[in-house]
Amino acid sequence: MTRDAGEAGWRNFYGRTKGKKLKPSQRRSLDRLPEYSPGPVTRGANPGREPLDVRGLFGGRPLWIEIGFGSGEHLAHQAMSNPGVGIIGAEPFVNGVAACLGKIVAAGLGNARVHAGDARDLMDVLPEGSVEKAFLLYPDPWPKARHHRRRFVTPGHLGPLRRVMAPGGEFRLATDIGDYVRQALSEVSKAGFRWTAERPADWREPWTDWIPTRYELKALREGRTPHYLTFLRP
Repeated sequence: MTRDAGEAGWRNFYGRTKGKKLKPSQRRSLDRLPEYSPGPVTRGANPGREPLDVRGLFGGRPLWIEIGFGSGEHLAHQAMSNPGVGIIGAEPFVNGVAACLGKIVAAGLGNARVHAGDARDLMDVLPEGSVEKAFLLYPDPWPKARHHRRRFVTPGHLGPLRRVMAPGGEFRLATDIGDYVRQALSEVSKAGFRWTAERPADWREPWTDWIPTRYELKALREGRTPHYLTFLRP
């Protein structure tokens, strides 16, 4: 039986958190996680759900977040290309966390932080209206109809996202699953975001600062078509 997040500080999480055994280099990267933490996010570390001091964390720079960063290619790229912003990524899959930390450490990215866990826990403790840009790139599609409620583009995720987004903030979604696109166009709009597309190229062509992730390359190899959706929080 599913309990609400408010009951005993507990919520369901679906999906993998561990994969293949970590290599020594990955374990060394993972050892750096405390250094790149955004602060107390989990309910164990922050039972009162006190807001993170994101202004102090990034020296007042604009805040971006990435929800489920995979292996961190895009997060590291954005942090490197935009030194004037701070970016926090949330990812529960430990192998991906290790890979992302390896990229951050190798590039010396002082404007990137990593939460190794559920993005909902991160959004719980981000100040209201603090996020100027959010990325959701190739999220788990949960293809079976009975699992669609687990997708990110549902009210339980989109409501907290809208709360932390600044007015005028940009929410980017990339997916290769047509049914996910249909659900996103319906649910993200209901959550109070505006889809910005005015012509087909606006969802068929990637953003100018885009780099293909390994998930996108796999989708292209398998003949699926990527879609790039941009929403604004009024």
